[in-house]
Amino acid sequence: MNSANLESTFDEITQKNLKNWLDGGYDQTTKQEIRRLLKENPKEIADTFYTTLSFGTGGLRGVMGVGSNRMNIYTVGTCIQGLCNYLKKELTPSELSSVLIGYDSRHHSREFAEKTAQILAANGIKALLFKALRPTPLVSFGCRFKHCSAAIMFTASHNPPQYNGCKIYWNDGAQVLPPHDKGIMDEVEAITDISTIKSISTLAHPLIEEIDVEVDEAYYEMASHLQHYREDNQCDGKSLKIVYTSLHGTGITVAPKTLERWGFTNLHFVEKQIIPDGDFPTALSPNPEELSALSLGIAKLKEIDGDILIANDPDADRVGVAVKHEGNIELINGNQMASLLLEHVCEALTSQNKMPANGAFIKTIVTTELFSAIAQYYQKAYFNVLPGFKYIAEKIRLWEVDPVGRQFIFGGEESYGYLLGTSVRDKDAISISALICEMALQAKLQGKTLIDLLNGIYERYGIYDEMLVSIPFKESKEGKEQIARSMELLQRRPPRKILDCDVLVLEDYRRSVKVDLKSHQSEALLLPKSDVLLFWLSDGSKLVIRPSGTEPKIKIYCGVVNKKFTSVKKGMEECKQHAKALIEALHQLMIEDQENSA
Repeated sequence: MNSANLESTFDEITQKNLKNWLDGGYDQTTKQEIRRLLKENPKEIADTFYTTLSFGTGGLRGVMGVGSNRMNIYTVGTCIQGLCNYLKKELTPSELSSVLIGYDSRHHSREFAEKTAQILAANGIKALLFKALRPTPLVSFGCRFKHCSAAIMFTASHNPPQYNGCKIYWNDGAQVLPPHDKGIMDEVEAITDISTIKSISTLAHPLIEEIDVEVDEAYYEMASHLQHYREDNQCDGKSLKIVYTSLHGTGITVAPKTLERWGFTNLHFVEKQIIPDGDFPTALSPNPEELSALSLGIAKLKEIDGDILIANDPDADRVGVAVKHEGNIELINGNQMASLLLEHVCEALTSQNKMPANGAFIKTIVTTELFSAIAQYYQKAYFNVLPGFKYIAEKIRLWEVDPVGRQFIFGGEESYGYLLGTSVRDKDAISISALICEMALQAKLQGKTLIDLLNGIYERYGIYDEMLVSIPFKESKEGKEQIARSMELLQRRPPRKILDCDVLVLEDYRRSVKVDLKSHQSEALLLPKSDVLLFWLSDGSKLVIRPSGTEPKIKIYCGVVNKKFTSVKKGMEECKQHAKALIEALHQLMIEDQENSA
């Protein structure tokens, strides 16, 4: 394709990015692939070069491939060089210690990790590289344990196989937040020539050290102290028949041993899924929230007549659960598990007189309000934060430096991520998997299951049910523009009624304002700015809408409550119907807004 054709086919930014890669110091294999795409698939070129893969508030994530808008050795290199520049600018030589690097089973994760170590070393920064794949919580924990200045994890969590990404952690083991995220972003954006990316060509360098089992052993020791019923676990843990799957990811490296050290030795594996594989051949969407990802595990649970299925996503920061109940297999969703775990922790600490006087719990604004009801019942403080576990970690950090700060006990979010204690500063599906087994064992010792415990919670606090619907858009410039337009229209003209429910309060996190739509009074929201809208309805329901931070989707969350029910089963069915109707009504309003503004 000649220059005239380029100008007629692509916009100015796409042309500039494309020319930079074809004329710049990129390898010949990359350039040949670009030329092939120009000839065979110009539309793909438009998507891969129309922008530069942006360093967001936590790092990079995108589809792998050639181009400025893809995850590849060059976009990763730019990100890491920007991090190096920021570390050297922000920290003195005596303060700048090392950077820990972890990676999962995705394609190119090890390659990206090695390149990162080589860039760090070339910049005079010590790199601690895990010898083999490890879960995200081990990277967060290891960052703190090894007193690192930062850490990096190469993963795209539960995204489909074509994705990869990297998370950046600061020295507290939490994903970077202001001012560090903005500082790193500025340094990344300042790199306009890949020749400024420093790198060595070997791992055999005094500033590169490969980490083996040291961090593992420290993690096992830490996690063992999180038990609430140690004696029961050690004596009776073997009676709980557990099926475990790592969904072709990292959990298999440390989850089984963690469970065994808690006393849960009756482990059975989904053999095909404990093999790390970036193609995720038995779970193309390796997300423990989805039934399809759990199907082999459920089959195994039935085969062995087991008690519980534990499923970790590929980087083992999320956990999905299925249990045998009255002869059937039932799934427990993220909101239900957050509530079960909170009740378990509160009951154990209270009954054992170990509940800290200043103890507190944290959830995200899209997580079930049942979490709030449980915390209130135990007369303990709870706090809401924006979606994203980095905000839970931020609260922990702020409390630690505050002389009258709270003591974090447990936190959770609806998307199957939870944290107990403060040794890890991200979702930790490894220790939480053990905690879930402890809870299941306590139920079994009473002749119950987790479903029985959940029904008991509903009978005490009322039935709370939640629903999430994701509205997909194309992974393209057009798709991103449609997402932005939908959110803008909803913010500009918020609905006053959804179905037969009045909208009482709007929380607009982009404008940091909470508005009473009846009195028109407003107050400032103290949480960080974010592209999130929350509607509180007259029947106690809530609707939250926000763009996904990792995929081309708009997410609509709905939470409803029913405190007047004749049976849990019937009450739950009523909740589900109402939540579905509310989401459909809001989605229809969005469609009408788009049509009217066209």
